[in-house]
Amino acid sequence: MTLSFDPDALELPRGHFIGGEYVSGSGAGLEMRRPSDGAAFAECPVGDAALVDRAVDAARAALAASGWGRVRPRERVKALQAWADLIEAEAGRLAQLEAVASTRPIAQIADIDIAITAEQIRFFAEFADKEGGDQVPTADDQLGMIMTEPYGVVGAITPWNFPISMAGWKLGPALAAGNAVVIKPSEMTPFSTLYMAELAVRAGIPAGLINVVLGDGPVTGNAITGHTGIGKISFTGSTAAGAAIMANVARTGIRPMTLELGGKSPQIVFGDADLALAADCVTRGIIANAGQVCVAGSRLIVDETIAEALAEAIAGRMKAVRPGATWDAATQFSPIISERQIGRIGGIVEAAQARGARAVCGGRRMERDGYFYAPTLLAGVTETSPAVTEEIFGPVLTMQTFSDEGEALALAGHPTYGLAAGVFTRDLSRALRVTKAIQAGTVWVNRYGRSRDHILPTGGYKSSGIGKDLGREAYRANRRLKSVLVQL
Repeated sequence: MTLSFDPDALELPRGHFIGGEYVSGSGAGLEMRRPSDGAAFAECPVGDAALVDRAVDAARAALAASGWGRVRPRERVKALQAWADLIEAEAGRLAQLEAVASTRPIAQIADIDIAITAEQIRFFAEFADKEGGDQVPTADDQLGMIMTEPYGVVGAITPWNFPISMAGWKLGPALAAGNAVVIKPSEMTPFSTLYMAELAVRAGIPAGLINVVLGDGPVTGNAITGHTGIGKISFTGSTAAGAAIMANVARTGIRPMTLELGGKSPQIVFGDADLALAADCVTRGIIANAGQVCVAGSRLIVDETIAEALAEAIAGRMKAVRPGATWDAATQFSPIISERQIGRIGGIVEAAQARGARAVCGGRRMERDGYFYAPTLLAGVTETSPAVTEEIFGPVLTMQTFSDEGEALALAGHPTYGLAAGVFTRDLSRALRVTKAIQAGTVWVNRYGRSRDHILPTGGYKSSGIGKDLGREAYRANRRLKSVLVQL
Protein backbone atom coordinates (compact mmCIF):
# COMPACT_ATOMS: atom_id res chain seq x y z
CA MET A 1 0.00 0.00 0.00
CA THR A 2 1.42 3.39 -1.03
CA LEU A 3 0.85 5.75 1.86
CA SER A 4 1.98 9.15 0.57
CA PHE A 5 -0.75 11.06 -1.30
CA ASP A 6 -1.66 14.39 -2.84
CA PRO A 7 -3.91 16.25 -0.36
CA ASP A 8 -5.44 18.40 -3.09
CA ALA A 9 -6.67 15.32 -4.98
CA LEU A 10 -8.38 13.68 -1.99
CA GLU A 11 -12.16 13.30 -2.18
CA LEU A 12 -13.71 14.20 1.18
CA PRO A 13 -17.01 13.14 2.75
CA ARG A 14 -19.49 16.00 2.69
CA GLY A 15 -22.04 16.81 5.35
CA HIS A 16 -23.28 15.02 8.44
CA PHE A 17 -24.09 11.29 8.63
CA ILE A 18 -27.56 10.64 10.06
CA GLY A 19 -29.77 7.60 9.74
CA GLY A 20 -27.25 5.84 7.52
CA GLU A 21 -26.88 8.59 4.91
CA TYR A 22 -25.05 11.84 4.35
CA VAL A 23 -27.02 14.99 5.12
CA SER A 24 -25.98 18.33 3.66
CA GLY A 25 -25.10 21.12 6.02
CA SER A 26 -26.88 24.46 5.87
CA GLY A 27 -25.56 27.95 6.53
CA ALA A 28 -21.96 29.08 6.71
CA GLY A 29 -19.41 26.47 7.65
CA LEU A 30 -16.16 26.70 9.60
CA GLU A 31 -12.99 27.18 7.60
CA MET A 32 -10.61 24.22 7.82
CA ARG A 33 -6.86 24.58 7.37
CA ARG A 34 -4.29 21.84 6.96
CA PRO A 35 -1.76 21.93 9.83
CA SER A 36 1.03 20.69 7.56
CA ASP A 37 0.98 23.70 5.20
CA GLY A 38 -1.61 26.12 6.59
CA ALA A 39 -3.73 25.95 3.43
CA ALA A 40 -7.50 26.40 3.65
CA PHE A 41 -9.03 23.36 1.96
CA ALA A 42 -12.60 22.71 3.20
CA GLU A 43 -15.48 23.89 5.34
CA CYS A 44 -17.03 22.04 8.25
CA PRO A 45 -20.81 22.49 8.56
CA VAL A 46 -22.23 23.40 11.95
CA GLY A 47 -25.11 21.24 13.09
CA ASP A 48 -27.68 23.14 15.14
CA ALA A 49 -30.13 21.96 17.80
CA ALA A 50 -32.68 20.91 15.17
CA LEU A 51 -30.13 18.68 13.46
CA VAL A 52 -29.14 17.13 16.79
CA ASP A 53 -32.85 16.45 17.41
CA ARG A 54 -32.96 14.70 14.06
CA ALA A 55 -29.92 12.59 14.95
CA VAL A 56 -31.38 11.59 18.32
CA ASP A 57 -34.67 10.67 16.64
CA ALA A 58 -32.76 8.55 14.11
CA ALA A 59 -30.89 6.82 16.93
CA ARG A 60 -34.09 6.02 18.82
CA ALA A 61 -35.81 4.78 15.68
CA ALA A 62 -32.86 2.53 14.85
CA LEU A 63 -32.86 1.05 18.35
CA ALA A 64 -36.58 0.34 18.14
CA ALA A 65 -36.51 -1.11 14.63
CA SER A 66 -33.40 -3.25 15.06
CA GLY A 67 -33.84 -4.28 18.67
CA TRP A 68 -30.07 -3.71 18.98
CA GLY A 69 -30.16 -3.56 22.77
CA ARG A 70 -32.39 -6.64 23.04
CA VAL A 71 -30.98 -9.05 20.45
CA ARG A 72 -28.86 -12.02 21.43
CA PRO A 73 -25.60 -10.40 22.51
CA ARG A 74 -23.62 -12.61 20.14
CA GLU A 75 -25.35 -10.90 17.22
CA ARG A 76 -23.89 -7.59 18.34
CA VAL A 77 -20.50 -9.25 18.66
CA LYS A 78 -20.58 -10.51 15.06
CA ALA A 79 -21.64 -7.14 13.64
CA LEU A 80 -18.94 -5.26 15.54
CA GLN A 81 -16.28 -7.76 14.51
CA ALA A 82 -17.30 -7.35 10.86
CA TRP A 83 -16.99 -3.58 11.32
CA ALA A 84 -13.48 -3.98 12.74
CA ASP A 85 -12.54 -6.16 9.76
CA LEU A 86 -13.80 -3.51 7.34
CA ILE A 87 -11.91 -0.75 9.16
CA GLU A 88 -8.71 -2.72 8.63
CA ALA A 89 -9.58 -3.43 5.00
CA GLU A 90 -10.19 0.29 4.37
CA ALA A 91 -7.07 1.42 6.24
CA GLY A 92 -5.69 3.28 3.24
CA ARG A 93 -8.75 5.46 2.74
CA LEU A 94 -9.19 6.05 6.47
CA ALA A 95 -5.55 7.02 6.91
CA GLN A 96 -5.75 9.59 4.12
CA LEU A 97 -8.96 11.10 5.49
CA GLU A 98 -7.36 11.46 8.89
CA ALA A 99 -3.93 12.64 7.77
CA VAL A 100 -5.13 15.44 5.51
CA ALA A 101 -6.61 17.54 8.32
CA SER A 102 -4.95 16.25 11.47
CA THR A 103 -1.56 16.26 13.16
CA ARG A 104 -1.10 12.51 12.74
CA PRO A 105 1.49 11.41 10.12
CA ILE A 106 -0.07 8.94 7.73
CA ALA A 107 2.42 6.15 8.46
CA GLN A 108 1.56 6.32 12.17
CA ILE A 109 -2.17 6.33 11.44
CA ALA A 110 -1.91 3.29 9.18
CA ASP A 111 0.52 1.32 11.35
CA ILE A 112 -0.77 2.24 14.79
CA ASP A 113 -4.04 4.16 15.08
CA ILE A 114 -6.21 2.14 12.71
CA ALA A 115 -4.87 -1.22 13.93
CA ILE A 116 -5.48 -0.25 17.55
CA THR A 117 -8.98 1.05 16.77
CA ALA A 118 -9.95 -2.26 15.14
CA GLU A 119 -8.48 -4.18 18.09
CA GLN A 120 -10.41 -2.07 20.58
CA ILE A 121 -13.71 -2.55 18.78
CA ARG A 122 -13.17 -6.32 18.85
CA PHE A 123 -12.16 -6.08 22.52
CA PHE A 124 -15.36 -4.29 23.51
CA ALA A 125 -17.50 -6.50 21.29
CA GLU A 126 -16.49 -9.55 23.32
CA PHE A 127 -17.98 -8.05 26.49
CA ALA A 128 -21.48 -8.15 24.96
CA ASP A 129 -22.03 -11.84 25.72
CA LYS A 130 -19.70 -12.14 28.70
CA GLU A 131 -20.68 -9.28 31.02
CA GLY A 132 -24.10 -9.40 32.64
CA GLY A 133 -25.99 -9.09 35.88
CA ASP A 134 -25.68 -11.04 39.13
CA GLN A 135 -27.77 -13.09 41.47
CA VAL A 136 -27.07 -11.75 44.94
CA PRO A 137 -27.54 -13.30 48.40
CA THR A 138 -30.90 -12.53 50.03
CA ALA A 139 -33.30 -14.36 52.37
CA ASP A 140 -34.14 -17.97 51.38
CA ASP A 141 -37.66 -17.01 50.36
CA GLN A 142 -36.50 -14.24 48.04
CA LEU A 143 -34.53 -13.97 44.78
CA GLY A 144 -32.26 -10.94 44.49
CA MET A 145 -30.84 -9.90 41.13
CA ILE A 146 -28.87 -7.02 39.68
CA MET A 147 -29.77 -6.50 36.03
CA THR A 148 -27.89 -4.35 33.53
CA GLU A 149 -29.46 -2.43 30.65
CA PRO A 150 -28.23 -0.04 27.95
CA TYR A 151 -28.94 3.67 28.37
CA GLY A 152 -30.44 4.00 24.90
CA VAL A 153 -28.73 6.92 23.18
CA VAL A 154 -25.20 7.93 24.16
CA GLY A 155 -23.83 11.35 23.23
CA ALA A 156 -20.11 11.44 22.46
CA ILE A 157 -17.70 14.28 21.70
CA THR A 158 -14.17 13.52 20.54
CA PRO A 159 -11.05 15.71 20.20
CA TRP A 160 -8.86 16.49 17.20
CA ASN A 161 -5.60 14.91 18.35
CA PHE A 162 -6.40 11.22 17.70
CA PRO A 163 -9.65 11.30 15.72
CA ILE A 164 -10.12 7.66 14.72
CA SER A 165 -8.77 6.28 18.00
CA MET A 166 -11.02 8.49 20.10
CA ALA A 167 -14.04 7.59 17.97
CA GLY A 168 -13.25 3.94 18.66
CA TRP A 169 -13.02 4.65 22.39
CA LYS A 170 -16.55 6.04 22.38
CA LEU A 171 -18.33 3.95 19.75
CA GLY A 172 -16.93 0.53 20.65
CA PRO A 173 -18.17 0.18 24.24
CA ALA A 174 -21.42 2.09 23.66
CA LEU A 175 -22.49 -0.11 20.75
CA ALA A 176 -21.31 -3.34 22.37
CA ALA A 177 -23.40 -2.46 25.41
CA GLY A 178 -26.53 -2.13 23.24
CA ASN A 179 -26.73 1.63 22.77
CA ALA A 180 -26.98 3.95 19.78
CA VAL A 181 -24.63 6.94 19.53
CA VAL A 182 -24.78 10.55 18.42
CA ILE A 183 -21.16 11.61 18.04
CA LYS A 184 -19.56 14.96 17.31
CA PRO A 185 -15.95 14.75 16.13
CA SER A 186 -13.78 17.85 16.28
CA GLU A 187 -14.63 20.41 13.63
CA MET A 188 -10.91 20.32 12.71
CA THR A 189 -10.72 16.58 12.01
CA PRO A 190 -14.14 15.08 11.16
CA PHE A 191 -13.50 13.00 8.06
CA SER A 192 -12.29 9.66 9.41
CA THR A 193 -15.19 9.51 11.88
CA LEU A 194 -17.67 10.07 9.06
CA TYR A 195 -16.14 7.25 7.05
CA MET A 196 -16.09 4.95 10.09
CA ALA A 197 -19.84 5.48 10.43
CA GLU A 198 -20.33 4.69 6.75
CA LEU A 199 -18.27 1.50 7.14
CA ALA A 200 -20.37 0.46 10.14
CA VAL A 201 -23.51 0.38 7.98
CA ARG A 202 -21.67 -1.55 5.28
CA ALA A 203 -20.58 -4.05 7.93
CA GLY A 204 -24.17 -4.75 8.99
CA ILE A 205 -24.60 -2.47 11.99
CA PRO A 206 -28.13 -1.07 11.59
CA ALA A 207 -28.28 2.38 10.00
CA GLY A 208 -29.00 5.07 12.57
CA LEU A 209 -27.10 3.45 15.43
CA ILE A 210 -24.17 5.75 14.64
CA ASN A 211 -25.04 9.33 13.79
CA VAL A 212 -22.28 11.87 13.17
CA VAL A 213 -23.21 15.53 13.63
CA LEU A 214 -20.49 17.98 12.68
CA GLY A 215 -19.98 21.37 14.26
CA ASP A 216 -18.33 23.30 17.05
CA GLY A 217 -18.64 23.13 20.82
CA PRO A 218 -20.77 26.21 21.55
CA VAL A 219 -23.52 25.23 19.09
CA THR A 220 -23.40 21.52 18.28
CA GLY A 221 -21.65 20.34 21.43
CA ASN A 222 -24.06 22.22 23.67
CA ALA A 223 -27.03 20.81 21.77
CA ILE A 224 -25.77 17.25 22.32
CA THR A 225 -24.80 17.56 25.98
CA GLY A 226 -28.00 19.43 26.81
CA HIS A 227 -30.33 17.05 24.96
CA THR A 228 -32.78 15.31 27.28
CA GLY A 229 -33.16 12.40 24.88
CA ILE A 230 -29.53 11.39 25.41
CA GLY A 231 -29.00 9.08 28.36
CA LYS A 232 -25.26 9.37 28.90
CA ILE A 233 -22.42 11.69 27.82
CA SER A 234 -18.85 10.71 26.97
CA PHE A 235 -16.26 13.41 26.30
CA THR A 236 -12.51 13.64 25.78
CA GLY A 237 -10.93 17.08 25.72
CA SER A 238 -9.75 19.95 27.88
CA THR A 239 -10.60 20.40 31.54
CA ALA A 240 -12.26 23.75 30.80
CA ALA A 241 -14.50 22.16 28.17
CA GLY A 242 -15.31 19.30 30.55
CA ALA A 243 -16.43 21.77 33.22
CA ALA A 244 -18.63 23.56 30.68
CA ILE A 245 -20.20 20.24 29.67
CA MET A 246 -20.97 19.38 33.30
CA ALA A 247 -22.72 22.73 33.71
CA ASN A 248 -24.70 22.27 30.51
CA VAL A 249 -25.79 18.74 31.46
CA ALA A 250 -26.93 19.98 34.86
CA ARG A 251 -28.92 22.75 33.20
CA THR A 252 -31.24 20.25 31.51
CA GLY A 253 -31.18 17.39 33.98
CA ILE A 254 -28.93 14.86 35.67
CA ARG A 255 -27.19 12.33 33.42
CA PRO A 256 -24.09 10.19 33.92
CA MET A 257 -20.94 11.13 32.06
CA THR A 258 -17.43 9.98 31.37
CA LEU A 259 -14.89 12.77 31.07
CA GLU A 260 -11.25 12.24 30.09
CA LEU A 261 -9.68 15.66 30.47
CA GLY A 262 -6.38 17.53 30.63
CA GLY A 263 -3.08 16.56 32.18
CA LYS A 264 0.32 17.84 33.19
CA SER A 265 2.00 14.53 33.74
CA PRO A 266 5.36 14.06 35.49
CA GLN A 267 8.12 11.67 34.46
CA ILE A 268 10.29 10.92 37.51
CA VAL A 269 13.79 9.59 36.83
CA PHE A 270 15.78 8.29 39.80
CA GLY A 271 19.56 8.07 39.89
CA ASP A 272 19.63 4.29 39.46
CA ALA A 273 17.50 4.32 36.30
CA ASP A 274 18.65 2.95 32.95
CA LEU A 275 19.69 6.29 31.45
CA ALA A 276 19.28 5.32 27.79
CA LEU A 277 15.86 3.77 28.42
CA ALA A 278 14.73 6.81 30.38
CA ALA A 279 15.95 9.20 27.68
CA ASP A 280 14.09 7.24 24.98
CA CYS A 281 10.85 7.05 26.96
CA VAL A 282 10.89 10.61 28.25
CA THR A 283 11.55 11.96 24.74
CA ARG A 284 8.81 9.88 23.13
CA GLY A 285 6.46 10.87 25.95
CA ILE A 286 6.63 14.52 24.93
CA ILE A 287 7.33 14.55 21.17
CA ALA A 288 4.68 11.95 20.21
CA ASN A 289 2.09 13.85 18.15
CA ALA A 290 4.19 16.95 18.93
CA GLY A 291 3.07 16.79 22.55
CA GLN A 292 -0.60 17.07 21.59
CA VAL A 293 -1.57 14.17 23.83
CA CYS A 294 -3.61 14.35 27.02
CA VAL A 295 -1.13 12.04 28.80
CA ALA A 296 1.99 13.78 27.42
CA GLY A 297 4.83 13.51 29.93
CA SER A 298 5.51 17.23 30.00
CA ARG A 299 7.31 17.52 33.36
CA LEU A 300 10.71 15.83 33.77
CA ILE A 301 11.64 15.43 37.44
CA VAL A 302 15.15 14.00 37.66
CA ASP A 303 17.73 13.13 40.30
CA GLU A 304 20.22 16.00 40.39
CA THR A 305 23.16 13.59 40.08
CA ILE A 306 22.14 12.52 36.55
CA ALA A 307 20.26 15.61 35.40
CA GLU A 308 22.98 16.98 33.11
CA ALA A 309 23.62 13.64 31.38
CA LEU A 310 19.91 12.95 30.92
CA ALA A 311 19.25 16.45 29.57
CA GLU A 312 22.03 16.02 27.02
CA ALA A 313 20.63 12.65 25.92
CA ILE A 314 17.09 14.00 25.56
CA ALA A 315 18.21 17.09 23.69
CA GLY A 316 20.11 14.92 21.21
CA ARG A 317 17.01 12.85 20.54
CA MET A 318 14.83 15.94 20.19
CA LYS A 319 17.15 17.51 17.62
CA ALA A 320 17.02 14.35 15.48
CA VAL A 321 13.29 14.50 14.70
CA ARG A 322 12.16 14.67 11.06
CA PRO A 323 9.19 17.02 10.62
CA GLY A 324 7.09 16.86 7.50
CA ALA A 325 3.63 16.94 6.00
CA THR A 326 1.19 14.44 7.47
CA TRP A 327 0.50 13.05 3.98
CA ASP A 328 4.19 12.14 3.50
CA ALA A 329 4.98 8.56 4.57
CA ALA A 330 8.50 9.60 5.67
CA THR A 331 7.26 12.11 8.25
CA GLN A 332 8.04 11.31 11.89
CA PHE A 333 7.24 14.56 13.72
CA SER A 334 3.82 16.19 13.70
CA PRO A 335 2.69 19.76 13.10
CA ILE A 336 0.69 21.74 15.65
CA ILE A 337 -3.04 21.74 14.95
CA SER A 338 -3.51 25.48 14.28
CA GLU A 339 -1.91 28.90 14.10
CA ARG A 340 -3.71 29.84 17.30
CA GLN A 341 -2.30 26.86 19.17
CA ILE A 342 1.27 27.35 17.99
CA GLY A 343 1.00 30.97 19.12
CA ARG A 344 -0.16 29.83 22.55
CA ILE A 345 2.76 27.40 22.86
CA GLY A 346 5.25 30.11 21.94
CA GLY A 347 3.67 32.52 24.40
CA ILE A 348 3.99 30.10 27.32
CA VAL A 349 7.63 29.32 26.46
CA GLU A 350 8.44 33.03 26.24
CA ALA A 351 6.73 33.68 29.58
CA ALA A 352 8.76 30.89 31.19
CA GLN A 353 11.99 32.29 29.74
CA ALA A 354 11.10 35.72 31.10
CA ARG A 355 11.06 34.06 34.55
CA GLY A 356 14.50 32.55 34.12
CA ALA A 357 13.92 29.32 32.19
CA ARG A 358 16.63 28.28 29.72
CA ALA A 359 15.99 26.43 26.47
CA VAL A 360 18.44 23.52 26.34
CA CYS A 361 17.07 22.93 22.85
CA GLY A 362 14.18 24.25 20.79
CA GLY A 363 12.17 27.12 22.18
CA ARG A 364 11.10 28.37 18.77
CA ARG A 365 8.82 27.85 15.83
CA MET A 366 10.35 25.83 13.01
CA GLU A 367 11.13 27.72 9.79
CA ARG A 368 8.95 25.87 7.32
CA ASP A 369 5.41 25.93 5.94
CA GLY A 370 2.65 24.93 8.29
CA TYR A 371 2.46 24.96 12.07
CA PHE A 372 5.60 23.29 13.41
CA TYR A 373 7.18 23.95 16.81
CA ALA A 374 10.63 22.59 17.63
CA PRO A 375 10.88 19.99 20.42
CA THR A 376 11.85 22.00 23.47
CA LEU A 377 13.55 21.22 26.77
CA LEU A 378 13.34 23.99 29.38
CA ALA A 379 15.71 23.90 32.35
CA GLY A 380 15.79 26.28 35.28
CA VAL A 381 12.02 26.40 35.73
CA THR A 382 10.32 27.01 39.05
CA GLU A 383 7.14 25.44 40.42
CA THR A 384 5.17 28.60 39.54
CA SER A 385 6.43 28.87 35.97
CA PRO A 386 3.57 28.83 33.45
CA ALA A 387 5.43 26.08 31.56
CA VAL A 388 5.13 23.92 34.70
CA THR A 389 1.61 24.82 35.79
CA GLU A 390 -0.26 25.03 32.48
CA GLU A 391 -1.14 22.25 30.05
CA ILE A 392 0.77 23.42 26.97
CA PHE A 393 -0.33 20.72 24.51
CA GLY A 394 2.87 21.03 22.53
CA PRO A 395 6.36 19.47 22.40
CA VAL A 396 7.63 21.34 25.47
CA LEU A 397 9.30 19.47 28.35
CA THR A 398 10.29 21.21 31.59
CA MET A 399 13.07 19.87 33.82
CA GLN A 400 13.24 20.09 37.61
CA THR A 401 15.75 18.31 39.85
CA PHE A 402 15.49 16.62 43.25
CA SER A 403 17.83 15.27 45.89
CA ASP A 404 15.63 12.64 47.55
CA GLU A 405 12.42 10.68 47.07
CA GLY A 406 10.30 12.99 49.17
CA GLU A 407 11.31 16.01 47.12
CA ALA A 408 10.60 14.08 43.91
CA LEU A 409 7.07 13.29 45.04
CA ALA A 410 6.47 16.87 46.14
CA LEU A 411 7.51 18.14 42.70
CA ALA A 412 5.43 15.47 40.94
CA GLY A 413 2.18 16.62 42.54
CA HIS A 414 0.02 19.10 40.64
CA PRO A 415 -2.82 21.14 42.17
CA THR A 416 -5.12 20.66 39.16
CA TYR A 417 -4.21 17.57 37.16
CA GLY A 418 -3.74 13.87 37.89
CA LEU A 419 -3.98 12.03 34.60
CA ALA A 420 -0.76 10.02 34.24
CA ALA A 421 2.83 9.70 35.45
CA GLY A 422 6.03 7.83 34.68
CA VAL A 423 8.60 6.38 37.09
CA PHE A 424 12.10 5.20 36.10
CA THR A 425 14.11 3.15 38.60
CA ARG A 426 15.69 -0.28 38.97
CA ASP A 427 14.50 -0.50 42.60
CA LEU A 428 11.21 -2.44 42.67
CA SER A 429 10.33 -1.39 46.21
CA ARG A 430 10.85 2.26 45.34
CA ALA A 431 8.82 1.88 42.16
CA LEU A 432 5.84 0.45 44.05
CA ARG A 433 6.18 2.95 46.90
CA VAL A 434 6.24 5.93 44.54
CA THR A 435 3.45 4.51 42.39
CA LYS A 436 1.19 4.30 45.44
CA ALA A 437 2.00 7.86 46.45
CA ILE A 438 1.44 9.52 43.07
CA GLN A 439 -2.01 11.04 42.57
CA ALA A 440 -2.73 9.96 39.00
CA GLY A 441 -5.10 7.61 37.23
CA THR A 442 -2.30 5.83 35.34
CA VAL A 443 1.32 5.24 36.33
CA TRP A 444 3.89 3.68 33.99
CA VAL A 445 7.09 2.20 35.39
CA ASN A 446 10.20 2.05 33.18
CA ARG A 447 8.08 2.99 30.17
CA TYR A 448 5.84 5.87 29.14
CA GLY A 449 2.65 5.54 27.13
CA ARG A 450 -0.24 3.18 26.63
CA SER A 451 0.21 -0.37 25.39
CA ARG A 452 -2.20 -2.48 23.37
CA ASP A 453 -3.49 -4.08 26.57
CA HIS A 454 -6.98 -2.68 26.18
CA ILE A 455 -8.05 -4.22 29.49
CA LEU A 456 -6.24 -1.39 31.32
CA PRO A 457 -8.67 1.51 31.89
CA THR A 458 -7.58 5.11 31.42
CA GLY A 459 -8.84 8.17 33.21
CA GLY A 460 -7.69 10.77 35.69
CA TYR A 461 -7.77 12.00 39.24
CA LYS A 462 -8.65 15.54 40.31
CA SER A 463 -9.65 17.78 37.38
CA SER A 464 -8.28 15.28 34.86
CA GLY A 465 -11.60 13.55 34.57
CA ILE A 466 -14.47 11.39 35.83
CA GLY A 467 -14.86 7.71 35.03
CA LYS A 468 -12.78 5.55 32.72
CA ASP A 469 -12.27 4.86 29.05
CA LEU A 470 -10.94 1.47 27.92
CA GLY A 471 -11.05 -1.67 30.07
CA ARG A 472 -14.16 -3.44 31.27
CA GLU A 473 -14.96 -0.22 33.13
CA ALA A 474 -15.73 1.52 29.82
CA TYR A 475 -18.18 -1.21 28.82
CA ARG A 476 -19.88 -1.17 32.21
CA ALA A 477 -20.15 2.62 32.09
CA ASN A 478 -22.46 2.23 29.08
CA ARG A 479 -24.97 0.09 30.97
CA ARG A 480 -27.09 1.03 33.96
CA LEU A 481 -27.98 -1.15 36.91
CA LYS A 482 -31.42 -2.25 38.05
CA SER A 483 -31.97 -4.04 41.37
CA VAL A 484 -34.70 -6.70 41.42
CA LEU A 485 -36.10 -8.52 44.48
CA VAL A 486 -38.63 -11.32 43.95
CA GLN A 487 -40.64 -12.70 46.85
CA LEU A 488 -40.93 -16.47 46.32
